[in-house]
Amino acid sequence: MGWKTDYRSFYYEGAPEPEDIVLRRAETALLVIDVQNTYVEPKDDPREAARWAPFMARMRDVVIPNTARLIAACRARRVETVFARIACLTQDGRDRSLSQKKPGFNNLLLPKDRADSQIVPELAPIGDEVVVLKTTDSALTGTNLRLILANLGIRNVIVAGIFTDQCVSSTVRSLADESFNVVVVEDCCAAATTELHRHELEIINMIYCHVVSLDEAIGFLKA
Repeated sequence: MGWKTDYRSFYYEGAPEPEDIVLRRAETALLVIDVQNTYVEPKDDPREAARWAPFMARMRDVVIPNTARLIAACRARRVETVFARIACLTQDGRDRSLSQKKPGFNNLLLPKDRADSQIVPELAPIGDEVVVLKTTDSALTGTNLRLILANLGIRNVIVAGIFTDQCVSSTVRSLADESFNVVVVEDCCAAATTELHRHELEIINMIYCHVVSLDEAIGFLKA
């Protein structure tokens, strides 16, 4: 088992195995999506805390340490490391997209300078690493990330972050539609539940991206 055969949906059950992936430094960027303080803060309501306990455990034990390792590997190889975070420019969030104003989980009010909107300390950008602010699910739709990647000469994007079935998926689809080669690192991502995470990976794999493990992604990186 491995990335060439895992996470196959109905559409790709019998498809040929894809070619080997080679990620050349000058053409590759790592994009870390929305790993922000707000998502790892304890829940006040005991029932909500119980519901979110598996997600919190995956973030603490898998996603954050694995993403830190991925970032370190990319920095060591001088691969561009880029961050996207949900952050509105106004205090009342009036500049947010409609999807982030609707009632429910996705109703996010995260002013850009507030502590809960910042990237978690374990993954904090360093130096002049690019950080884009977005009020949309896709990191391309509501930012100048498309132009930034083009200016950097990027053709391949390694994706990590949350939530697999929301902002990660939306960004991956946008990148694919713009003809970037996309690699999603499964064990650097999370959805609210394991079922949602796996289901979304099966949906986007093979057509919008290739879903791989952290060790596989690091192995693809070339000088």
